[in-house]
Amino acid sequence: MTEPPIPEQQPPIEPTIEPTLAPRSEPAPPPPPPPRRPRLRERLADFWQRYRRPLLLLAAALALAMLAGLAWLLRDLPSLAELDDLQPKVPLRVYSRDKVLIGEFGKERRSLVKLADIPADLRQAVLAIEDARFYEHGAIDLVGVLRAGLANLGSGGRGQGASTITMQVARDLFLTRDKTVTRKLREIVVAYKIEAVRSKDEILELYMNQIYLGQRAYGFASAARVYFGKELGALTLAESAMLAGLPKAPSAYNPVSNPRRARVRQEYILKRMRELGYIGEARYRQALAEPLQLARSQDAAPASQPHAEYAAEMVRQAMFDKYGEAAYSRGLTVVTTIDYAQQQMAWESVRQSLLDYDRRRGWRGPEAYVALPEPAAREDSADELLAAHPDADGQVAAVVVAASPRKVVALTRDGDTVEIAEPGLRFAAAGLREGAPAKLRIRPGAVVRIGRDARGAREIVQLPQIQGALVALAPQDGAIRALVGGFDFGVNKFNRAAQAWRQPGSTFKPFVYSAALERGVGPATIVNDAAFSVQLDPGSDKRWEPKNDDGSEAGPISMRSGLQKSKNLVAVRVADYVGVPFIRDYVQRFGFVPAQVPPYLPMALGAGQVTPLQLAGAYAVFANGGWRVPPYLIAEVRDGRGQLLLQARPAVAEANAIRALTPRNAFVMHQLLLGVAQRGTAWQSNALGRTDIGGKTGTTNDMHDVWFAGYQHSLLAVSWLGYDQPRSVGAGGAQLALPMWMRFMGRALKGVPTYQMPQPPGVLQIGGEWYLDLFTPGNGFVSAIGMDGVEMPAPDELTDEDMSGDEPEETEAEAGDSTYVEPPAAERNPPMDEATPPPSTP
Repeated sequence: MTEPPIPEQQPPIEPTIEPTLAPRSEPAPPPPPPPRRPRLRERLADFWQRYRRPLLLLAAALALAMLAGLAWLLRDLPSLAELDDLQPKVPLRVYSRDKVLIGEFGKERRSLVKLADIPADLRQAVLAIEDARFYEHGAIDLVGVLRAGLANLGSGGRGQGASTITMQVARDLFLTRDKTVTRKLREIVVAYKIEAVRSKDEILELYMNQIYLGQRAYGFASAARVYFGKELGALTLAESAMLAGLPKAPSAYNPVSNPRRARVRQEYILKRMRELGYIGEARYRQALAEPLQLARSQDAAPASQPHAEYAAEMVRQAMFDKYGEAAYSRGLTVVTTIDYAQQQMAWESVRQSLLDYDRRRGWRGPEAYVALPEPAAREDSADELLAAHPDADGQVAAVVVAASPRKVVALTRDGDTVEIAEPGLRFAAAGLREGAPAKLRIRPGAVVRIGRDARGAREIVQLPQIQGALVALAPQDGAIRALVGGFDFGVNKFNRAAQAWRQPGSTFKPFVYSAALERGVGPATIVNDAAFSVQLDPGSDKRWEPKNDDGSEAGPISMRSGLQKSKNLVAVRVADYVGVPFIRDYVQRFGFVPAQVPPYLPMALGAGQVTPLQLAGAYAVFANGGWRVPPYLIAEVRDGRGQLLLQARPAVAEANAIRALTPRNAFVMHQLLLGVAQRGTAWQSNALGRTDIGGKTGTTNDMHDVWFAGYQHSLLAVSWLGYDQPRSVGAGGAQLALPMWMRFMGRALKGVPTYQMPQPPGVLQIGGEWYLDLFTPGNGFVSAIGMDGVEMPAPDELTDEDMSGDEPEETEAEAGDSTYVEPPAAERNPPMDEATPPPSTP
């Protein structure tokens, strides 16, 4: 086999490396243009097509929600008609007959004034701080909103507000002060509605009368009285600026509680007024330099302390009974019959008499003891510690924090620390001595009273426990001129002049003797002042034995002398002769009712019950010549617009009053009561230097009640003293009630001419004594009572001696065990005419 030829060897082929190249291809076509995006309109149309139904449902739901929200936002908002007849709440105000404010009742103290009557300084001060562009913008100040927003943005907070005066009126009248968006929106809505029906001047006037300024004062007229004791027209520029600073925060800028902050705000307002051109540099500097002089009390007013609170409270009760809660907000003005000057005299008389009586009996000890907190907490807790001890006029309650025979340190409810040193410690010295009895001791925690002595220095005093009342009225028509119902209304509001039913004692005897005149008894009737006994209860063997106060018996004396000396035995014998049924019926002529007069003989000694006010009305019959004139207090009532609502129709003597006594009876009783005042138990009244005073003292059993009822033709007054929980006062009416009466009447009758009651027909004077012509000696006159078996005295033995002053005051004997029904409330006001409203005008 033939082998293939061996190829000729070739040199090895070295590999060569070539670059890899992409495969060759055709040129790429240009990219296609991007797809066209749908236009917004097309997209919205597509979206609507897809979600039309849900969108419609959502829109309907939102619309309903907005309507519901709007309805909720506008709920209870006033209508345009309401806004056009805005009437701010004005309190009930009570005035004396000479137009002095003696009482104000209502949650809001407010006095309405016209814008024209508001001083320019005050108006400009308010505009400067509250709304300088008030007359340039509408309900909302857009410039002010922008400015406040920028300022707050820069400060990171809400340092500035943008409420206009109109918005403040809207908020204060109809909304709350809640800082919410909802309230702000409601405020804006109401503000626009107000601007639609009220002019700018009307809105500003409403604001000045409406805004709250602290201390329960609403409106600047009320605030001027509260803070400065002035009317608006008397305010200085500095005072106006201080009041203008109150609306923003009445508590923070209150000059009473925060005088420093109030001063800072006042200075800022004055600066704003200068910048706005309201005042010049000179007035600005002068106002800055004016010292702050607040009124003496936070409730100050021209008549800030009229001391007629008991009378004002009687009016408040009457107005509430007639008008309900509306009485406190509809601006009622009540004019009373109170005479302001005489009211002050009566208050001072009662107060000083009670203080004198109490001081003579010495220091009784602290009112209470309280646990003192730690010193750091005492100032803040002072008001709580003294909550049960309200301040009295002139007597501030304080809790003792340190005590020694030389100095007492005490804390008042305001947190003020006061020090009392000699001689202010003398009255309470018995409680500061070492070893003082526990009930008298003054130590830390003791509650005491701090007053001022005649020199104005502080001294420790005490509230009297004894109480008193005084009522004065005009006998011709029963108009109450003064009424004091106790020591201090703030401490105890019980009105003893009109609400305290007490036994009248011997002040009731003149009514018995007046009845006796109609049965033939007269001043010259001889009555046996001797012991006797009477069986009061036919079913019992027990007999009543009346006695004179000192147990003595004068024997046969005239009825006149028996009244002057207030002999109990004489009064009982006369009543027994006349008859209890006749007397009980007869005294109704004086305004008493049978329930007040027990149906047994002790009624002759005043065993029934009366109030001082009712007794005054009864004695008016003697003072005016025999006419029944029920006491009244309210003269007229007007509403907030000055329209007359009620007008009193008093009974007037010798005009439209009912004649209670015949002229001859009234004349003889007047002569008898003159004798009591000049020569009887009330002889001290001669110190007044008058010969036309008539009256009668009264002291009840065990000296529980002491009285004096006395009069001059133009003025009558009844005074009473006693304890609320009856106990002996230790003296009689001549020693206690008469001096209090004289304190008042001595001043009230100053300059009043002497009056002499004219002698009427039917009265005769025989042998120096008065007789009714119906009953003369030998012609129906009762010459003697209780004289069986007793020899009649000779005429010269019956001459009345002048009382020398050592005549003991009467004390009535026990009234027995019989009971009687408590009498109804005394008649306080005459009928009132409902005022006829004036015809409406188109």
